[in-house]
Amino acid sequence: MSLAAGSAQWLRAVPPAAARVRPKLLVLLVSEQFRSDYLHRVSPSLGKGGFRRLMRDGAYFPNCCHQSSTFTATGLVTLTAGCYPDLHGVIADRWYDAAARTVVSAGPESIRASTLAGQLTRDGRHRIFGVGMDGGHLAFFTGSEPTLFLSMGPNGQFEARGRQPAWLHEYNQSKPIENLHDAKWLAIGAGSDTPPLRVLRYEASRPDEFLLLYRSSPFGQMAEFEMARELIAREQLGQQQAFDLLVIVLGAMGQLGYDVGGNSPLMDQMVLQLDRQIEFTLELLNRTIGPEKYVFAFTAAHGAPPEPSREQRQRLAVAGEDVARAINRALSDRYDGSETKNVYVEKYVYPFLYLRPETLRQNRVDAREARIFAGRAAMMIRGVSGFYTADDVSSHHGEWLRRFRNSFYANRSGDVMLSYLPEVVEEFGAGRGISYGSLYNYDTHVPLFLYGPQFRPRALMRRIEPIDLAPTLAEVAGLSLPSSATGRVLGEVLKAEEPVPEE
Repeated sequence: MSLAAGSAQWLRAVPPAAARVRPKLLVLLVSEQFRSDYLHRVSPSLGKGGFRRLMRDGAYFPNCCHQSSTFTATGLVTLTAGCYPDLHGVIADRWYDAAARTVVSAGPESIRASTLAGQLTRDGRHRIFGVGMDGGHLAFFTGSEPTLFLSMGPNGQFEARGRQPAWLHEYNQSKPIENLHDAKWLAIGAGSDTPPLRVLRYEASRPDEFLLLYRSSPFGQMAEFEMARELIAREQLGQQQAFDLLVIVLGAMGQLGYDVGGNSPLMDQMVLQLDRQIEFTLELLNRTIGPEKYVFAFTAAHGAPPEPSREQRQRLAVAGEDVARAINRALSDRYDGSETKNVYVEKYVYPFLYLRPETLRQNRVDAREARIFAGRAAMMIRGVSGFYTADDVSSHHGEWLRRFRNSFYANRSGDVMLSYLPEVVEEFGAGRGISYGSLYNYDTHVPLFLYGPQFRPRALMRRIEPIDLAPTLAEVAGLSLPSSATGRVLGEVLKAEEPVPEE
C-alpha cells in the first residue's frame, strides 16, 4: 500500500471534527449593581419577554458568587479577565500608590491580566463596541482600541471614543435632556395621577443635582439602552463578515444603590424597568440579526447592602479617618515611649491599610509583627470584623480566607486588608448612602444568564463564579482564553457541537 493510500484510509477512519456554530454578535450586558435576590422579589411582576425569556430559554445561574472584594472596578475587571484581583491587580475603585505617595483611581491601564477584548483585538477583523454611563468603567471591557464606544458625558448626552460616527450629533439633538427637567418617576403600571416615586427636580443654580437624579433613574437607564439599540441598527452589528462584541455597562442601578441601598422599593422598580428594556433589546436583535446569530449574556459587578436607618447609622457607618487614627494610636502605644509618638499609619483607603516602612525601620519594628498587631488592633474598633495581612496571616479561615487572598495584590494592597461587620458601610459625612466592596453575600451574589443557540435551557442552582464568564464566552466565540483566566468553561450548559459535514 502506498503512503498516500494509507494516509487516505487513516483519514477516513477518523471521526469528522466537531465545530460549534459561532455567533456573529456577542452582547454582554453588565449592570454595575444587581443582586440575585432582586429577581425573586419582583418575580410576579416580570414580563414575558425579558428576564422570564432568559430564564425559560437560556442558561440561568442564580447563585453566581464573587470570591473576592466587590468594588465596581474590581468586579468589572474580574468579569472580563476571568480571574480575581490577586492576578488582575484592580483591587478597588481607588488605592494608595506608595511610590507616588498619592491615592490613584482604577483605570484600564491598571489591569495586569489579559481580557476578553484583548483576545479579540489580536484579529483585526473583529469589531468592539461599547455603551455605558461611565467611560472609565466601559474601557475595562473594550480595551485600548475599540471600534467605537459611547459613554454619557457630563451634560447627560453621549460622547464617542474611537471613530466619531456621523449620526451621533443628530441622535443627541433628538434626545434633549432638558425635556426631563422635573420629570416624574412613576411606578410600573401606575396611572398619571398617581404620586410619583421621585421627581427629577431641576434648578438652574444646581444642575448637578438634576444630573445625579437622572443618572440614578429609569430615564438614565433607558437612555443607555436606547443608545445601544441605535448603535446596533446604525452600525449593523452582527450583519457583516466580522465578529462583533457589544458591551453595555449599565450605571443607573449602581448610582441608585449608592443613594438608597439594595433593599429600597426604588430598586425593585428599577429591576422591572430593566426587565422591559431587555425585552425591547432582544426583540430588536431577533428582528434585525436573527435568533440564531447572536449570544446575549447578563450579569453584574456586585450587589449592594441595605442602607442603615437613621437610628442605626451611628452604629453601622464607619469613618476611615477614625480607623486610621485608632490603629496608629495602638501601634504607638505598643512601640513608642511615653514621650515619643511616631506616625506608623501612612494611609487607610478602605479596605487597605498602608504602614510607614521608614518608621518601622527607625524603631526596629518587625514589619510582619506590626501588621498582625495592626490587624488585631483594628478588630477592637467598632464595625471592624476581620483582617488579612501581606504575610498571609488572617483572622479568618476557609472560604473567607480565600476571599481575602483573592482580593489582595501585593504591590497595591499595602500591609493589611480589613473587613467590616455585615451591613456596615463607609461614612462619607453626608449622613446617608451606602458603599460597595465588601466580602458579604449581599455584595458578592449576582445572577448570570447565558442566552443563545449555543446554550441549553436550564437553571442550575449550584454555585459558580464570575471568573467562569470570560472563559465560557471565549469558547463560544472561538477565541483563546485570556492568559491569566482561572475560571472554567461552563460546559454543562453548552449544547453538543455539530459535526462538520464531510466533503
